[in-house]
Amino acid sequence: MKIGIIGAGNIGANAARLFIKAGHEIAIANSRGAETLKDLVAELGENAQAASVEEAINFGEIVFISIPFGKYATLPADGFDGKIVVDSNNYYPERDGVFEELDDNKTTSSELLAEHLRGARLVKGFNTIWFEHLKTQGEVSLPTEERRAIFVAGDDAEAKQTVARLIEEIGFAAVDTGSLRDGGLSQEPGTALYNRELTANDAQAMLDGSGGY
Repeated sequence: MKIGIIGAGNIGANAARLFIKAGHEIAIANSRGAETLKDLVAELGENAQAASVEEAINFGEIVFISIPFGKYATLPADGFDGKIVVDSNNYYPERDGVFEELDDNKTTSSELLAEHLRGARLVKGFNTIWFEHLKTQGEVSLPTEERRAIFVAGDDAEAKQTVARLIEEIGFAAVDTGSLRDGGLSQEPGTALYNRELTANDAQAMLDGSGGY
């Protein structure tokens, strides 16, 4: 599969390493330009390339976005029609500035991103796991139910299934929290699911109400 990655920070770069290891091709972009990604791409090998943001969007069957949420409106609005987009962002007012519509619970950060990226099939995911755990806790040899959970939320069931398969390929287990709005809210910073080291079994028990959630 071809995956475009926008954002080469801790989550984006480690996701790129895992996707490459799983046999996928990636084009990775950041705000500073492809020239600044030479070392990372050299490390990743022949199935990786540095790209502009637009090139990464065009390249990917899936587009993985990992940028500070406050900069989401700087992304191109076009080029996403029909593409699966993984939103790994979180809203931190102290970093991103205040978004009153989020603070008033009128919408969610993922819904704002989905509205901006016209035609995207958006899945919230990879936003509840610390980058060091993303780097080290994937284990393909474990049964799925015993693996570290990565939560996903979205309104497109097929898109969620595709992202879930990708998560399983890199050694984790996808746990579905529901719709983009309600499921996305349950994955935000400060929730019971955020940055918790949970197996898929334990995570599902929490969501089902049998694990003290």
